Amino acid sequence: MDKVKRKLLKSRKVNMTGVMSLGFLAVILAGMLLLMLPISSQSRQATDFLTSLFTSVSATCVTGLITVDTGAYWSAFGQAVILIMIQIGGLGFMTVAVLGGLLIGRSLTPRDRMMVAMSYNLNSYESVFELLRKIIIGTAIFESLGALVLMTRLVPQLGVKGIWISCFTSVSAFCNAGFDIFGTGNSVCDYAKDPVVSYTLIFLTVIGGIGFLVWSDVLNFFQRKKKRLSVYSKLVLIITAILLVGGAVIIAIFEWNNAETFGDFTWNEKLRAALFHSACLRTSGFASVNGANFREGTLLFSSVLMFIGGASGSTAGGAKVVTVGVLIYTVWCVARGKKEIVILNRRISKDSFTRAVAVFTVQLVLVITGTMLLLAAEKGLSIGAVLYEVASAVNTVGVSVGITAGLSVFSKLVLIVLMYFGRVGIFTVAYAMMMRHTSSTSSSISYPEANLLIG
Repeated sequence: MDKVKRKLLKSRKVNMTGVMSLGFLAVILAGMLLLMLPISSQSRQATDFLTSLFTSVSATCVTGLITVDTGAYWSAFGQAVILIMIQIGGLGFMTVAVLGGLLIGRSLTPRDRMMVAMSYNLNSYESVFELLRKIIIGTAIFESLGALVLMTRLVPQLGVKGIWISCFTSVSAFCNAGFDIFGTGNSVCDYAKDPVVSYTLIFLTVIGGIGFLVWSDVLNFFQRKKKRLSVYSKLVLIITAILLVGGAVIIAIFEWNNAETFGDFTWNEKLRAALFHSACLRTSGFASVNGANFREGTLLFSSVLMFIGGASGSTAGGAKVVTVGVLIYTVWCVARGKKEIVILNRRISKDSFTRAVAVFTVQLVLVITGTMLLLAAEKGLSIGAVLYEVASAVNTVGVSVGITAGLSVFSKLVLIVLMYFGRVGIFTVAYAMMMRHTSSTSSSISYPEANLLIG
C-alpha cells in the first residue's frame, strides 16, 4: 500500500466525504442565491426561495427535475448559472476544484490526488493527473462536437438563439442533466422525428454515462498502450449495450401502438424513439414524447432503468451498471451452485460483492422511502407516477410525468433531499467501504460465525 495514501486515510484532518458533500452544498447555495436575483428571471423579478433551491439542487446534482420551465422562466443570466452548475455537477466538485487550482498555478498535492481518486472510486491515485487531462480534453471535444451538430438543425430554425440552445443542450446531455431551454411551446419533443437531434443526444448521453475511466481505458487500447481493455471497462460496455438494445425493445413493445406516444410514428421513427428513451431514461432525462402518456408498464420499466443508471465515475447517477450487473450475475451463479463467481476469466471478490450490495441497498431504501413519503403527502396520485418521479430524483435522471410543479412544499423538499443524497450519498457509501477495505488497523478479534437461515 502506498505510504502517503495510508497516512491520508489515517488522518482525521482529511474528511473526504465531508469535503465532497460540503463542496456540492456550497455550489448549491451559491447557485440558489444567484437564481434568486431579479436578473436571473425573464420577468426581472426576484425568484422565491423554494423554486431557486429546487432548481439549484437539480442542476448541481445533474437531475433535471424542474418546477418552472427553464427556457421560459429563466433569463440568459439565469440559464448561464444553471449551465455552470450542471458542468460542475457533471464533472464532479473535486475535479472542478482541483482543475481550478491547477489553472492558477497550484500544484497537485497528495491530498488532491486522493480526493479526485475517491470521487471516481479509484483504488489508486498514481495517474490522477493524466486522468484529469483526459477528462477536460474529452469533455471539451464531445460537448463542442455535440453543440456543432445540433447547430446544423437548430440555427436554421431558431436563428442566433439556436447557438445558445445548442451549446446548453449539448452540455446538459453530456452531463446527463436533461435540462431543456427550448421554452414554452417548444421542447426536445418537437424533434422526436429528427434523426440528427435524436442520435446526437443519444450519443452524448451514452458517452457521458459510460464514464471517464472507460474513456481512458479505450483510448489507451487504441493507442496500443494496453493490449486489452480492463474487465471493468468490458463489463460497462457490454452491460450498457445490453441495456440500450434490450430497453429499446421492451419500450417499443409497450408503446408501439400507443396513440399518445409512438402511435403516429413510422416504424423506424418508433425504433429510434424507443432507443432514445432507453438511453435517456437511465441517465440524462431527456424525452422525445410526454412521459405522462406512457403506459403503466412503461413507467414501471422506466423506473427500473433509472435505478440502474450509468457507470461509476461518470456524469450519470443510479446504482450503476456494474453494481447491478455484479449482483444479478452473482445470484445467477449461486442459483447454479457455483462456489466462486467468475466473469470474463476474473473472480469477483467478496469485497466487490459487499460494496455492490451496500450501494444497491442505499438506492433502494431512498426510492422506497421517498415513494412512501410522497404517497402520504399527496392525494390522488397513482403509485406508478409517484414511483417514476421519485426514481427520477434519487437516480438523478430528471424525467417527469408532469407532477413536480404541482407538488406540495413538503414533497418538493423531499425531492430536494433525494436529489442531493442520490448524487452525494453514493460517494459516502463508496468511501466508507474503501476505508474499511484499505485500513491497516483492522481488528484482530475473530468472532464465531452465526448460522442463519437465508432464503
